Amino acid sequence: MKLTAMKKEEIQKINQEAVCQYEAFKSKKLQLNMARGKPCAKQLDLALGVLEALHARSEFANSNGDDCRNYGVWNGLPEMRAIFSDMLGVPADQIVLGNNSSLQMMFDCISQGYTHGFGGCEPWCRQKKVKFLCPVPGYDRHFAVTEYFGIEMIPIPMLKTGPDMDILEELVNKDETVKGCWCVPKYSNPTGITYSDETVRRFAALRPAAKDFRIIWDNAYCVHDLTDTPDTLLNLYEECVKQGTEDYVFFFASTSKISFPGAGVSALAGSPRNIADIKKRISAQTIGPDKLNQLRHILFLHDISGVHELMQGHREILEPKFRLVEAALEKELGDLGIAKWSKPNGGYFVNLDVMNGCAKRVVSLCKEAGVILTDAGATFPYGADPNDSNIRIAPTFPPEEELSQAMELLCICVRLAASEKLLFERT
Repeated sequence: MKLTAMKKEEIQKINQEAVCQYEAFKSKKLQLNMARGKPCAKQLDLALGVLEALHARSEFANSNGDDCRNYGVWNGLPEMRAIFSDMLGVPADQIVLGNNSSLQMMFDCISQGYTHGFGGCEPWCRQKKVKFLCPVPGYDRHFAVTEYFGIEMIPIPMLKTGPDMDILEELVNKDETVKGCWCVPKYSNPTGITYSDETVRRFAALRPAAKDFRIIWDNAYCVHDLTDTPDTLLNLYEECVKQGTEDYVFFFASTSKISFPGAGVSALAGSPRNIADIKKRISAQTIGPDKLNQLRHILFLHDISGVHELMQGHREILEPKFRLVEAALEKELGDLGIAKWSKPNGGYFVNLDVMNGCAKRVVSLCKEAGVILTDAGATFPYGADPNDSNIRIAPTFPPEEELSQAMELLCICVRLAASEKLLFERT
């Protein structure tokens, strides 16, 4: 029976049971953390060959003869760019490699728009109003970048097909103060949604009022499949070329959740004109990226087939954790009608929506009992979830035994918060 359909006495019984279970968990004095989507130690072990790839090696040249120990090669090694070309679907000569953080490359692009502008337009810092569109729930670190620069963020609801394109098109095509849009197009953080073919085509067909408009296409989970029926994402770059809109998009990816988050390789891709602009900045910013790290990744991965083989190892570790989360939610909450959750085919998160007005209470209860979750509201600009209902579950880092404990506590806290709310409303 749905909790909302129960009599007050029945809700009181569920509340009392949840309180007893919660107090029992508090007595265990747990110290578990599911706040961030981090790879676990077993996943990191899969890539130890990266560290050994240069062992006892006497040659450090790439296929072009560049000595990777020295300065130069501003855009990165061609072999590594070829791997990212296959991942992103953008020509290799339109890809620039960075160090371990694609987020840093995104920050630099926003900074470039802010201080120097795009497409010959005035820098954003000299314009009276600058807005960015933010699909919600979304990635908190994206929102932190635009907030840092004082850019106004406009929430765009996420549908099952991706961002609500009716709203997005209306804003982009008619409001010249809208300068960009954040996107995680495959296995979105945190919803797990992959943009539909129609959504991708509508992005490509945008006719922005602002000529310095830029889509930040963060394809962080492009090879992070967890099932035999993975989602597929239409190639936005190819669709943009058909429409003549390729200058409006920057593409990003990294090996952070393929090899090592602390020692991976990141990539930025774009149109020839955009890459020419990026080259001006990077030529002033650095004399070259960490090419030895790129070389050892090349020697370990070889090509895109090596990437897919490595990701199969990640799947074998992660898929049971995602099934554990789904099973716990279904068993403990499925009949009560007080929560909805995603069942993604890949990525790093499960999206949980609890009763309106309960997310902060759930997260607080979990924290008090020793389980740290991502802050309620973090998946919305300025940390403001208007319904106070969204919680991001990150199952990847904890061992399965700890994850099972954390999910049991989370479900208790969801029942406790929901029953508290209903009892208060009926008083």
